[in-house]
Amino acid sequence: MCGLNNNNLIGCDECGLVVSIPRLEAGTSYKCPRCNHSLVVVIKNPSQSIMAYTLACLMMLIISVSFPFMSFSVEGLTQQISLLSTISMLNEFQHPFLALILFLTVILLPFIYISCVFMLYAYASVVEPQPAKRMKPYVRKICKAVFYIEPWLMADVFLIGVLVSLIKISALADIGMGYSFWAFCLYTILVVKSVSLVNKQWIWHRLVKAEPKELVLSGHDHLSNNHVCCHVCGNINHFNATKCTRCFHNLRPFSLKNSLHKAWALLCTAAIFYIPANLYPIMYTTSLGNESPSTIMGGVVLLWKMGSYPIAAIIFIASVFIPLAKMLALSWIYIIAQRTQGSTRTESLTRQRLYRATEFIGRWSMIDIFVVAILVALVQLQDLMSISPGPASISFAIVVIFTMLSAMSFDSRALWSSNKKLDRGS
Repeated sequence: MCGLNNNNLIGCDECGLVVSIPRLEAGTSYKCPRCNHSLVVVIKNPSQSIMAYTLACLMMLIISVSFPFMSFSVEGLTQQISLLSTISMLNEFQHPFLALILFLTVILLPFIYISCVFMLYAYASVVEPQPAKRMKPYVRKICKAVFYIEPWLMADVFLIGVLVSLIKISALADIGMGYSFWAFCLYTILVVKSVSLVNKQWIWHRLVKAEPKELVLSGHDHLSNNHVCCHVCGNINHFNATKCTRCFHNLRPFSLKNSLHKAWALLCTAAIFYIPANLYPIMYTTSLGNESPSTIMGGVVLLWKMGSYPIAAIIFIASVFIPLAKMLALSWIYIIAQRTQGSTRTESLTRQRLYRATEFIGRWSMIDIFVVAILVALVQLQDLMSISPGPASISFAIVVIFTMLSAMSFDSRALWSSNKKLDRGS
């Protein structure tokens, strides 16, 4: 595989094990032998495939914001919205924070991510790997930006929120789908596909020549005290290095104490906001002059009574169960991280899988926020019927964001000890 050879050492982001990557053929991948985390994926014709997907994705995004998204009609009154008008409507209701979240996670950040990926793979297809010091600064910044942005792409979550909104209001009025809605569906699929094809290690090895790793051998880990692994590019650096020799990111040796302090602080903040998020109304519905507040659980109960059992279940799981379960799971992980010395490989692997699951499901709690955004923009029929966001919407968005930040700030290498039982798998 171009850019990777038998001498390449990679520090696993998940468990800290130093692994020697063998020569890989196109269409193959390599996983960490200790925690099964995917380290390198080599796809056939990577530049051509990803450039095609990202270019199509950008085209669908342009169409998605250029035409009407959907319309809402009842008793002769019609309200038509676009993606951009949904954002401006939230801002008109004095909720610029929600408008910013929607704009960033659904439009701007995906646009930046897809554009950067397109440029990186186009650049990688015409240049040869070069020493880190000769790498152009803007290329390095683009590489780093791509992997910082990736966790915050929520086009797929927004699409599910749209579908939930449609089911919620389909019995009240006639719903029409615009060209942008169908383009957005394709855009979402293309974003998910593009993200699945991007591999951090392949990009860095394709752009920057690998340097020999002195005194570091395959089988060492983050507790060997002979290297520092960069979380941004995966490069293995000298133990006393303050900056990564490949991406120039600031380095810090592994510290369980610092990782846990930050993770706990962010998680406690999320737990505090979880209370008002469930006690206060998440939106207000005004019908013929009568305003009725709706909490998250109130909406679940209403959908259940209406017979929309699957949608009620989705809202309950995404908006009530997942945030609470994630906070409890992260709390348990942080507590148990201080007791990993002597753990078996099976025990550490179980904790690692739970941590991965909490990272994956956390973003899906944003469904309820996107449901509110769509309903607020769509249901504005003068005095006949209207929906406005409630105070709980901001609190709930903060819960989702801070639980995600908490999980990201935690160093999962803390779940693995240097005990030899880990290598024996006992």
